[in-house]
Amino acid sequence: MSGLPDRKEAQVKRLLEGPYPPVPAGLAAGAAARGDRLMRRRRVLRRFGWAVLFAAAVAFVVWASLTRPWLTPPSEISPPLQGW
Repeated sequence: MSGLPDRKEAQVKRLLEGPYPPVPAGLAAGAAARGDRLMRRRRVLRRFGWAVLFAAAVAFVVWASLTRPWLTPPSEISPPLQGW
């Protein structure tokens, strides 16, 4: 069993010492273009997310200012006492 790591190591050394495979001509340009597209998409999604978050915050503030949920609702169980 001790021969397995040595055999794999020898195969890796042979691969690294041998001739390198040919690289397609437009590989770097294609990778750069794909990276630009991904960065642009992430930037757009991040801006959209911030815009949605801002719109939700504004909607919450408007709703809270109109309904005032922090105030207790008036009691409708008994009529108000007047003229005691």
